[in-house]
Amino acid sequence: MSAEKESSRKPAKLNRRTFMHLGVFAAAAPTLVGAKIVSAADSAAPQTAPAQQNSSTGADVYETSIADLQAAMTAKKLTAREIVLAYMARIKAFDQAGPNLRSVLELNPDAMEIADALDKERAASGPRGPLHGIPILLKDNIDTADKMLTTAGSLAIVGTRPAQDATLAKKLRDAGAIILGKTNLSEWANFRGFQSSSGWSGRGRQTRNPYVTDRNPCGSSSGSGVAVAASFAAAALGTETDGSIVCPSHNCGIVGIKPTVGLTSRAGVIPISHSQDTVGPHGRTVADAAAVLGALTGVDARDSATSGSAGKFYTDYTQFLDPNGLRGARIGVARQVFLGYSPEADKIIEVAIATIKSLGAIVIDPADIPTAEEIAAGPSEFEVLLYEFKADLNAYLATRVPNEAHSNVPVLRTLAQIIAFNEQIAANELPYFGHEIMELAQEKGPLTEQAYLDALATNRRLGGKDGIDAVMDQFQLDAIIAPTGQPSWPIDLLNGDHFLGASSSPAAIAGYPLVTVPAGYSFGLPVGITFMGKAYSEPTLIKLAYAFEQATKVRKPPQFLPTLALP
Repeated sequence: MSAEKESSRKPAKLNRRTFMHLGVFAAAAPTLVGAKIVSAADSAAPQTAPAQQNSSTGADVYETSIADLQAAMTAKKLTAREIVLAYMARIKAFDQAGPNLRSVLELNPDAMEIADALDKERAASGPRGPLHGIPILLKDNIDTADKMLTTAGSLAIVGTRPAQDATLAKKLRDAGAIILGKTNLSEWANFRGFQSSSGWSGRGRQTRNPYVTDRNPCGSSSGSGVAVAASFAAAALGTETDGSIVCPSHNCGIVGIKPTVGLTSRAGVIPISHSQDTVGPHGRTVADAAAVLGALTGVDARDSATSGSAGKFYTDYTQFLDPNGLRGARIGVARQVFLGYSPEADKIIEVAIATIKSLGAIVIDPADIPTAEEIAAGPSEFEVLLYEFKADLNAYLATRVPNEAHSNVPVLRTLAQIIAFNEQIAANELPYFGHEIMELAQEKGPLTEQAYLDALATNRRLGGKDGIDAVMDQFQLDAIIAPTGQPSWPIDLLNGDHFLGASSSPAAIAGYPLVTVPAGYSFGLPVGITFMGKAYSEPTLIKLAYAFEQATKVRKPPQFLPTLALP
């Protein structure tokens, strides 16, 4: 999930502008071997490597779509086993060596066995669906009750393990997908300290951007975004509280779908906020992301928020892929707050607006969100997240069971215990930035306090009724567009993220969906465009984003450059 960041010291006033600099929730690294903490060098210089290198199996997974992988398996040109081997070879060559991207924390030791079983099932009775035999990576805050860890990137909860799969992990398994491994993230989904570097975790250290490896991938679903961009899996799951799916998708030149809160279950997902958290897919194309989204939806008794999706969800979002989807659509341009902080992003969005017009859309420009400045300046979102993080995390930790494989690692059950643990091993967990946000959350009372209830009501009003709903109703819009963010900034472990702005917050506090798709490049760094809409408008947003993607086809695969060669 995610939040954003600014300074290592507690600000005098925690308003929304300060919160935005918390860096869309989010390093070089100690890794866990058995129960011992082993320090790994953070400063190893990234090296370039052949971008198209594949495994000795001959399986071509580089930039290969889910549909093409499925077609190759149907035609008996590839097996799931060969596909898994090919992705593992790329991870070894580019993630663990070469550019050393550090996007994948661990691989599923049962992946080959699962692939073999799915190959046999395909031969006997055919595929279960579009994800049968397709390897997918999960962010390391999504529970899997298998041989892998689920830690939110932290060493603090290695001593416990999930009692069962997250609902979405089970759904993927049921759909025939292969959970290939877990991806690095901004530790605790970047809800930890004010001076964080997005993509850093105590467990995995700093994840690097595959386009220019000394640049930040953004967070907190940084590993998922990087892994998909680098063809380490067909797709990946990320989580978002405010920006953590769309920002790494934008920085890493891929597609991200942040679903409506309640469209996908959060049961078994390490939380920040039950009012804002959501889980969605990263894909190299809109079609890939849409294919994965369909496997994730449905009412779940373990997550009451999903009851609102009854009658509103689909199990196949690829049916909405329409190359002519922008023709006649009414698109609003949200300029106030969301343009002006990055001249490079502004140039790209202006070209995108002209393209959208040329594709037959009716563009209302500007169509500003009336509450955008109030959201940016106000404290209500951060206040809600502080309250909910403490309550929701403590409730989640109560569901964990002892981890016999790491019996000498403490079993922690509360946020207060995690804070104390961090301080005990500060050299490993707090080498570059602190956990001031955790300390602020620990000070909060129960969710019955009036300050929390008032802030939550303010969020819903500013993001929804008086915000996105108001402008969409005024102009009868199908969607609102804005730059997803700025071109990626250099990784800076000492000072943290250099975060200028983003467009995710109104939808975040309203619980509404976003789709980001590559729109262009500035000095070789990707910039995305965000399509936003009302609750459960994913079919419309996917249609519009797909039409833009198909008309522009701007995405270029990363080349793992070590640094920007600026003139």
